[in-house]
Amino acid sequence: MILLVVIASILIAGITIYQYHEQAKDYHKARLERKEEQVKQSVEYVLRETTYPVTTENLPHIFQMEIYRIANVQNQRLNIYDLEGQLLKSSRPKFEQDSVSNCLDPYILNSLEASPTKRFVDEKVVAGDNYRASYTYINDHKFKPIGILNLPYYEDDSMSNMELREFLTRLAGVYVLMLFIAIGLAYFISTYITRSLQTVSDMLGKTHLHRRNEKIYINNPSLEIKKLVTSYNAMIDELEQSAVKLARSEREQAWREMAKQVAHEIKNPLTPMRLSVQSFERKFDPTDPDIEHKVKEFSKTLIQQIDTMSSIASAFSNFAEMPAQQNETLNVVKIVKLALDIFNEEYIHFISEEEEIIAKMDRTQLIRVVTNLVKNAIQAVPEVESPRILVSVASENQYVKICVADNGIGIEDQYRDKIFEPKFTTKSSGMGLGLGMVKNIVETYQGSIEFTSQPKKGTVFTVKLPKAKP
Repeated sequence: MILLVVIASILIAGITIYQYHEQAKDYHKARLERKEEQVKQSVEYVLRETTYPVTTENLPHIFQMEIYRIANVQNQRLNIYDLEGQLLKSSRPKFEQDSVSNCLDPYILNSLEASPTKRFVDEKVVAGDNYRASYTYINDHKFKPIGILNLPYYEDDSMSNMELREFLTRLAGVYVLMLFIAIGLAYFISTYITRSLQTVSDMLGKTHLHRRNEKIYINNPSLEIKKLVTSYNAMIDELEQSAVKLARSEREQAWREMAKQVAHEIKNPLTPMRLSVQSFERKFDPTDPDIEHKVKEFSKTLIQQIDTMSSIASAFSNFAEMPAQQNETLNVVKIVKLALDIFNEEYIHFISEEEEIIAKMDRTQLIRVVTNLVKNAIQAVPEVESPRILVSVASENQYVKICVADNGIGIEDQYRDKIFEPKFTTKSSGMGLGLGMVKNIVETYQGSIEFTSQPKKGTVFTVKLPKAKP
């Protein structure tokens, strides 16, 4: 609707300008013809009343003074040329006659002679204005040409242009008003048409796979909107069924993966325990003088394997346990220092420009985050000639930022997307639960964890946790 109004205003303005220009051309053409006819009548009257013989040679004498009277009466300048194009007489004053051409161009003479009406109008632009010059023959009493009458005519469009500007100004005012009306109508009509679509759009924006979605109910909808709402409600039913199946499948898959991992990790210590028992059973001799020493060695081996199984069970238990949000107010700088006290490596350094950064979270969970990241960093630098691990704590807007950087082996690009997945590890030992547990803890406290790494150069893990509000 708005586009139609704009296009209509442009078209009407263009047509108006074109029409004004055409009217001006027609007006000047008709005016020049009237002027020419009136001047010719005056010239013929002078030729009838003169006492001089009507010849080309006498034209300057015949119109010696009459040419000025005709120019004054008709308010039109005129020039008289002979048939060869030489100027004989001009109505211009003496000091202005230098600007009058003393000889006509041959193309004017040829065009005049070739014209069936014995009349020729030369049109050109002079000093930015449109200029017309009419040429016609002066005949004697026997209608024999004896001279050429020239009427110069400058088109004055100042009045027409002023009227055009005024008209376009009024037209622009009308169309601006129509444009605002069109905008208002377009807004209300589009709002009326799309109010049902807005409801559908809002419900689509709230649609979520992992929660129950509401259906759409609209009173007296149009046929198209009714079809759309029906399709949406059917999609919601299918989505709920798919979500239930997906959740069940995800739970089953998670339990299967966890069961496989637990079984795999427990089998590792069970095999040496079985071999140790079988070996002890074959070699057991109560009379052996070293029997006591062998029993101690056997017991030590079993205890080591049992401890390994216990650590496996603890690791899975810690991963499955959701961090408790005790939200105790603590100094993050102090707790991170405390977490680093358990490490004896001299290449571990700690820096913080602030003495105190307060956050609300569980002290034990924060220590677990730091120790797991530092352990990973230690395991990444055994082959480095000058190992270095830097732990830093700093404020960043509304967050406290903990960075653990090392100059170790780095993380290959192929492992970047799997680094936080449970059960994923690039080490020959371990269960790959550490970073998964760290991510679980951090996200529980509305924080984030990310990393940057370059193979053979090192890795930086960055943890951001919300600071306590004052």
